[in-house]
Amino acid sequence: MLLSISEKAKKELFVSLFHLIKSCTNAISMVFKDDHIYIQGMDKCHICLFDIKIMSDWFSRYEKKEGDQESICITTSMFHTVISMVTDNHSLVLEYEGDPETLNIKCINDQGKKADFDKFFNIPLCEIEEDYFSVPEIDYAVEFEMNSKKISDIITQLNIFGEVLNITCCCEEKIMFKSDGTIGNMTVEVSTDDLSEFALAEEGKTLNICFGLNYLHKMCINTKLANDIHISLSNDMPLRIKYDLGKGSHCVFYLAPKSDD
Repeated sequence: MLLSISEKAKKELFVSLFHLIKSCTNAISMVFKDDHIYIQGMDKCHICLFDIKIMSDWFSRYEKKEGDQESICITTSMFHTVISMVTDNHSLVLEYEGDPETLNIKCINDQGKKADFDKFFNIPLCEIEEDYFSVPEIDYAVEFEMNSKKISDIITQLNIFGEVLNITCCCEEKIMFKSDGTIGNMTVEVSTDDLSEFALAEEGKTLNICFGLNYLHKMCINTKLANDIHISLSNDMPLRIKYDLGKGSHCVFYLAPKSDD
């Protein structure tokens, strides 16, 4: 198995993606299909699920050989540390053969610049239980798309005041975000006119739902994955946050709502 990433923007996106993943879990399984990579995992409390698909043509080079192990398990913190060492002048290369015990990672200077040396890494693989969940299609009550920097700033500020985010929406005019804590409370009114997209499935129905702000903060803090974040909501259903990575690739997070107790 061999894949490489040469474009600067995609290298940054790939590193940012695993920065996000390592905040959720210590280890993941990467499944290398003929035409895409698939990653699914949950946090240790089983509150947050992430579902990632990166198409083969997203990469500069993608080669899967007959006989190569389809799935490998990596420690997310070490993997992120290593790939973070790639520079603008490097191509990032991941490579292994057969049924490996280690993953080879290379940062190859193919830009003709003398400032950056070639770097070679060999990290051990790990073993984890691979349980995959089939995520059903849901007709959400509210769907909207918002600038990733704006939503990141809002979640970061709300996280100062409390541990729980309350989201309400009862019309096509605005969405309310609120958090309460011992130091006070904060409310943010977002006009639907300021959103890239907004869709309300059923007029007159009120959306009122709560989520853990710490988890949302982890899911929204990295603004390099996409310019906009697509968010889907329904009462008593997991929140869905989708990042469009381009070329049919995506990263989706599902977060369970907070219960009344």
